[in-house]
Amino acid sequence: MMRPGARQYVVNRPLYSEDSFADEHEKVCRRRKTMLDHIKLYFTCDAKRAKNAALSLLPVIGWMRIYRVKEWLLPDVVSGISTGLVAVLQGMAYCLLASLPPWYGLFSAFFPVIIYFFMGTSRHISVGPFSVLCLMIGSVVTRIIPDEGPPVNITGLEGLSIDDQRVLVASSLSFLVGIMQLGMGLLQVGFVVMYLSDTLVSGFTTAAAIHILVSQLKFVLGLQVPGFSGPLSLIYTLEVIFNKITSTNLCDLVISLVIMVIVFIVKEVNDRFKSKLPVPIPIEVIMTVIACGLSYGFDFENKFGIDIVGHIPQGYESPVAPNLQIFQETAMDAFPMAIVGFAVAFSVAKVYSVKHDYTVDGNQELIAFGVSNMFGATFKSFVASTALSRSAVQESTGGKTQVAGLLSAIIVMIVTLAIGFLLAPLPKSVLGAVVIANLKGMLMQFTDIPYLWRRDKPDCVVWLCTCTASILLGLDLGLAVGLGVELISVVLRVQFPRCSLLANIKGTDIYKDRKDYLSIYEPEGVKIFRIPSPIFFANIDFFRNKLVESLGFNPLQILKKRNTALRRIKKLLKNGDLQWTSMGFLNTTCGPIEDSEDKDNMEELDQPIDFKDLPARIDWNRDLPANIFVPRVDVHSLILDFAAVSFLDISALKGLKTMLKELIRIDIEVYIVACDPYILEKLHDCCFFDDEVQPSMFFLTLHDAMLNVMEKHYDLTEKKSDHGKVKQTHPLEWKRILCNLSLSASPLSPHLSRCGQTQVGPLQKLQTNLTGAHILCPL
Repeated sequence: MMRPGARQYVVNRPLYSEDSFADEHEKVCRRRKTMLDHIKLYFTCDAKRAKNAALSLLPVIGWMRIYRVKEWLLPDVVSGISTGLVAVLQGMAYCLLASLPPWYGLFSAFFPVIIYFFMGTSRHISVGPFSVLCLMIGSVVTRIIPDEGPPVNITGLEGLSIDDQRVLVASSLSFLVGIMQLGMGLLQVGFVVMYLSDTLVSGFTTAAAIHILVSQLKFVLGLQVPGFSGPLSLIYTLEVIFNKITSTNLCDLVISLVIMVIVFIVKEVNDRFKSKLPVPIPIEVIMTVIACGLSYGFDFENKFGIDIVGHIPQGYESPVAPNLQIFQETAMDAFPMAIVGFAVAFSVAKVYSVKHDYTVDGNQELIAFGVSNMFGATFKSFVASTALSRSAVQESTGGKTQVAGLLSAIIVMIVTLAIGFLLAPLPKSVLGAVVIANLKGMLMQFTDIPYLWRRDKPDCVVWLCTCTASILLGLDLGLAVGLGVELISVVLRVQFPRCSLLANIKGTDIYKDRKDYLSIYEPEGVKIFRIPSPIFFANIDFFRNKLVESLGFNPLQILKKRNTALRRIKKLLKNGDLQWTSMGFLNTTCGPIEDSEDKDNMEELDQPIDFKDLPARIDWNRDLPANIFVPRVDVHSLILDFAAVSFLDISALKGLKTMLKELIRIDIEVYIVACDPYILEKLHDCCFFDDEVQPSMFFLTLHDAMLNVMEKHYDLTEKKSDHGKVKQTHPLEWKRILCNLSLSASPLSPHLSRCGQTQVGPLQKLQTNLTGAHILCPL
C-alpha cells in the first residue's frame, strides 16, 4: 500500500518460508514442452506455417507490399546511384587486398547484391566487398598460390595463369564460406555471433586496419613486395618494404599523399556539415575520375613507371564449379571468415534497424549471405559482407529499402559491361590511397583503450590480446586467441565472483554489503552471505572457501574437533576419571589427566555428533573438563542469499549438501533465501533433502529469514557498544529490535518516535511483532 503524499510503502503480510507460501498459495500446474514436442512443432506443416516460411525466406515480399512509391522511390534512386559509384571504387580497391585483379571486385559488388535483395532482412546495409574479409582472403590466396615459389599441389590448377589460379582459389573459398553460413542459418545457430563481443570485434578490426595499412604501402610507395601469410607475416612485409624503401616511386607517393589529404579533409567536411548537405560529397569518386584523366593525359605509366589497373575485360565470365580439393585446404580458414562476415553485417544491420524501427532476423541473414556468397562464387566473385562506409552512404543519402542496393548493383553492372575501359589508366596507388583513407574509423578505435581500462579492465585485456594476437599471428589465429581470452575472462568472472557479507540498513528491510554502509544493523550470531553467480563444478570450492573465510572458522574442522573431544569425554567417563554432577563434570582423579588421542576410526569424525550414553548435552561454548579445548563458535544462524544464483549443476549440488550438513552438525541453523523456483524444483528431483537438510530452510526473502531467526533466538543476548562499554540486551528488547528492522524509509524518520510511544507526527511506521506479522501502530 502506498501512503498518499509520502514516498513510502507499507506491507502487511505473514512471514513466509517456501513451504508456508506453497501451502497458502496454490500454483498453476503447467505442462512444459519436451524436446520431442519442439521437434514435432518444428516439422509440423500447415498453410499458415508454409506462408510464414515463404515470407521468412523471401522478406522482399513483405516490404514490397508496403512500398511507398511516391515517398521512397526518389530517395532510393539517389541513394542507389551514390552507393553504386562508391561500390565500383571500393570493389576495385578491396580486390587488391585479396591479391586478385581489380575488376573481380566489380563481380563481388554485383552478384551477392542481387540475391540479398530478395532474401535479406536489412533494408539499409550495402552488400559487397569488406576490407577485413578481403585481407583474410588474400592471406589464404598467397599461401596457396605464393608470389614466389611453386603453388600448393592441387588438381585443377594446371595450365592456368597465376591470376586465374588465385581467382579459382578465392571463388572456391567463397563458396565454402557460403555453405557454412547457409548451414548455420538452416540450423538456427545465428546466436553464435553473440559470442563476439563489441570489445573483441573492436580489437580485431583495429588489427585488421593495421594489416590493411601495411598491405597497401607497396601500392602507395610503388614497390614490388611479395605476399606473405601466416604468423608474423606483417613483420616480414615491413622488413621487405624497409629494405626497398630507396626504390620508392615518387610519382606514386605524391599522388597517394595528395589524394589521402584531400579525402581526409572532405570527409571531415561531410561529417561536420552532414545536416546541411543533401548528400555527402563523393570525394573518392571525384578524385578517382581526376586521377584517371591525369594518368591518361600525361601517360603516367610510361613516363613515371607507375603501376596501373590496366585492361578491364567487358562482360561477365562463365560460371565455374568450386574445386573440392581447395575446400580441404581452406576449411579452417573459411569458418572464421563466415563468422566475421556475418558478425559485421549483422551488427551494422541491427544499428539501422533500431534507428528506422524494423526487425532483422539473424538466422535469415545467415541464409541470405550464405546463398549470396554461393551464387556469387560461381561467377568468380569473393566473399561479401558489408562495408561500414558504403552502408553509411546508402543510409545517409536517403535510402529506404534494398531497392537502393539493387540500383547500386545496376551501376556496377553498367561499369562492367560498358564503361570499364575508362578505368584502365587508373594508378593502383590511387586505389591504395582510397583504402587507407577509409581506415580512419577503425584506426581511431585505439582511443578506446584508456576508456576500457578505466571502466572495465578485463574487457581492456580482451581488446589488447585480440589486437596484439591478430597483428602478430594473423587475423584467423588472432580471432581464435581473442575468442579464447574472452571466454576465459567470462569463466574467471563466474568462477571467482565477488562474494560478500550483507547487513541490514537500519530502518528498512534492505540488505547491502556491510563494507559499503555506516548505518547498518547486524544481530549477534547471524551471518548473511551473498553468492552473486551460478554455482557449478568450477566454483564450488571457491564458494566454500569464501564462506569459511566469512564465518571465521572451518565447520568440518570444528565438527572433527568436537567429535574427538566427545570421544575423549566418553572414554574418561567410562574409566571413571570424570563424573557427572548437577554442577557439571567433576574430575575424580588426583593428578592431571593425560592428553591422549584416539587414532582409531578417524574417518568417522565428520559424522553427526552423538550425545548418546551422556547424561546431558555438552555446551561447546563453555569450558570443557580435563584440559579439553574446542574452538568456540559465535555464529548460530547463517543465511545464504541465492537471489543471483541462476543454476546449480550436479557437482555443486553435492558440494552444497556436504557443506550444509557440516554446518548443521555443529548446531548452525542454515537458511537459503530468494532461491529460483526451478532450482528448488531441481533440488527436489535430485533427492537433495533428507533428515538433516530439509526444505524448511528455504525462505522467500532475506527479510523473512532474518525475522524468523530473530524470533527464534529472542532469548539470546546481543552485545552492543554503549560509550565504550558492553552491555547485555534484555529479552524484551527484541521486540523493539524487530520493529526497527521493518521501518519505512522517510526523510522524516529522524523525527519519529520509537514503537509504543505517543504520536508526534501524522505518519505511521511499519512494525513487526514476534510472530512475524507486520502491523501498523501509531506514533
